Amino acid sequence: MARALATQPLSDPLWMVAPELREMARRTIASSAGSPPLDQNYLRIRRRIEESAAPFGAAVPVREVMVPSGAGAAVRAFIINARAGERRPVIVHAHGGGFLFGNARAEVAGKQALASMLDCVVVTVDYRLAPEATYAASIEDNYTVLRWVHSQAETIGIDRSRIAVMGESAGGGHAALLAITARDRGEVPLVLQVLIYPMLDDRTGSGVEPPAHVGTIGWSVADNRFGWRSFLGMAPGGADVPVAAVPARTKDLAGLPAAFIGVGAIDLFVDEDIAFARRLVDAGVPTELMVVPGAFHGFDNGNSAAARAFGAAKIAAIRRAFTPTSA
Repeated sequence: MARALATQPLSDPLWMVAPELREMARRTIASSAGSPPLDQNYLRIRRRIEESAAPFGAAVPVREVMVPSGAGAAVRAFIINARAGERRPVIVHAHGGGFLFGNARAEVAGKQALASMLDCVVVTVDYRLAPEATYAASIEDNYTVLRWVHSQAETIGIDRSRIAVMGESAGGGHAALLAITARDRGEVPLVLQVLIYPMLDDRTGSGVEPPAHVGTIGWSVADNRFGWRSFLGMAPGGADVPVAAVPARTKDLAGLPAAFIGVGAIDLFVDEDIAFARRLVDAGVPTELMVVPGAFHGFDNGNSAAARAFGAAKIAAIRRAFTPTSA
């Protein structure tokens, strides 16, 4: 009955939102009201993110590096909380932004807090964005930095046996692709992939229509189509879409690192994320899935009880992965 109701036209986009998240949802809806479609607006969003980046905190060290790439151009990354000569765990992070916007610089302040909380190193990657660069370029950028981190363990003070990847939204899709690439190339072992409402399947909204009550706040079907088309360099949803670009199209998930996947119940990505978690479980990958009732895309950027509980579950999963089994 609930599913049948959900297919009816929605006059109130807040009807499925958890009460504690409704004020944030109203602000999110209001902020995008009257905005042009994403294909006409993504460059403005890029500039806004660049201009609004929070300043670095002084307590946790940050170093900007340019990592040499076999493709020629170096990849920019920010190394957070590194201390040479130590053996601490490390998270290689990919930012969100629908494959279209966002940058590593804007992530630093938040990742300083994460690094301090976990007493780990965080390396956030400034991968190339679509549509100027398609999937092969950004996948290679992220892997280049991951391999460099592994090779520079002594210099940046990390433990090669405790490397995780993490990302949010499109960054979650990148983290999943990074885990798959690392498995396939066999050069860098990973202990965990942290996928926060990850963007995993180009078919969502392009051949697979979601229920009407999901994807109405924060990231829409139309946004998703443009993001994927830009990333792929072709229309999403078709049989000719390259498997290498889409985590959900990867046939064999065996041998991937343990996963934490978190998503809101009314996020556009909820069905694809649950399906990916199910496939990981079927492939024998230790997997934790957290679906937050009444939560939309990006809900954890607020300070609600739901966001705090979600953040605590994420931190707990990372701590477990980083705790030596002999402890």
